[in-house]
Amino acid sequence: MSGTGIPAYALHAANFQKADRQERLSRSAVRQSASTMLNARELGTFRKQLLGWFRQFQRDLPWRRTKDPYRIWLSEIMLQQTRVAAAIPYYERFLQRFPDVHALAAAPQEEVLRLWSGLGYYSRARNLQIAAQEIVAKHGGQFPTRLDDTLALPGIGNYTTAAILSIAFGERHAVLDGNVARVLARLGAILGDLRESHRWQELQKTADALLEPESPGDWNQAMMELGATLCTPKSPQCLLCPVAQFCEGRRLGIAEFLPERRKKRATVEVTLAAAVFVDGNGQTLLLPPPKNTSEKATADHVPTLVSKMWHFPTLSAAGEPAGKLSALLRKLMPGLQHRRWQLVPAAKVRHAVTYRAITLLPFLIDVKKLPRVPGAKQVPLRDISSLPVSNLTTKVARAALAAATSVPAKR
Repeated sequence: MSGTGIPAYALHAANFQKADRQERLSRSAVRQSASTMLNARELGTFRKQLLGWFRQFQRDLPWRRTKDPYRIWLSEIMLQQTRVAAAIPYYERFLQRFPDVHALAAAPQEEVLRLWSGLGYYSRARNLQIAAQEIVAKHGGQFPTRLDDTLALPGIGNYTTAAILSIAFGERHAVLDGNVARVLARLGAILGDLRESHRWQELQKTADALLEPESPGDWNQAMMELGATLCTPKSPQCLLCPVAQFCEGRRLGIAEFLPERRKKRATVEVTLAAAVFVDGNGQTLLLPPPKNTSEKATADHVPTLVSKMWHFPTLSAAGEPAGKLSALLRKLMPGLQHRRWQLVPAAKVRHAVTYRAITLLPFLIDVKKLPRVPGAKQVPLRDISSLPVSNLTTKVARAALAAATSVPAKR
């Protein structure tokens, strides 16, 4: 295996080619535009075959049954960092509660976050609502059709703008996301880090040149569909690909090794501890979303790790977690300074947030009556979903519930 992640046999097989081929395989080789990848005749065939395949074999997805920009926008935001199968039920529930941009703009943020709970990356939901409010205030509730106006909305970048405007309005803007970039890297046998600024700009130029001007919405969806279903990160199904004859990576036998893997950020181990009170009625206590502060977010920054949502009393707990947690509870409840809580360990919770590998240690605290904590709310431990909570908090609740059912009450 070479340093690029491409097997030596594949590179050696290419080395006997002429100098231009060697240049094409070099780390710096990036095609300047699609015109150098395909001639006019080939480009016409490429477009026809890819669109024909898409129209015959596309997945039946709920957001493909509409041209409503609000629904297309919602789907694109939900699909960021989320698999299609996981997003569909959230998409349908969200639309039942917020069927249009006016309903979303007018809703309490807590309700928006509650319906987003489980999807993760909650800034998406916050920005979605802020953008909805701007659309109502500045655009009369109509999704803007101008590129600059769309880009000015919170949470909407180049990719999302191109997707919405092309699919909903037929505007000629080519999308470039991870799926499309992978397809282009294999088509052109492009090495190196695709996210490097110059290389990404060149990929955008290639995507622009390939765009079918008469069907930009279908074209963009076809490119994304190809990357999502056939030209996948691992084991691409080249034999089923409708444009395989144009793929330089396949011809050279290196398609499955493209694009090159990016250097991942080193994983940081984080240990947290959480207190889960439970009373005789099965009620528990959740603290309100942490307030925004100017403090720098470290790897074990609890507000970040609970997604700034409702959560159990939690703290970073390297060392002696039970003692640190007891100190936190005394600080939260100064009127109960001398109360000695019995902290019963529950099963460890494992969770990952970006580069962090989190081990959370839940401690069950069985009480006759839940203590009073300013701003806290009581909810059933069996179902904390009445409040917006993160996946991490949901996992803690499950672990605590399992411990509660296995440990006799000592009130």
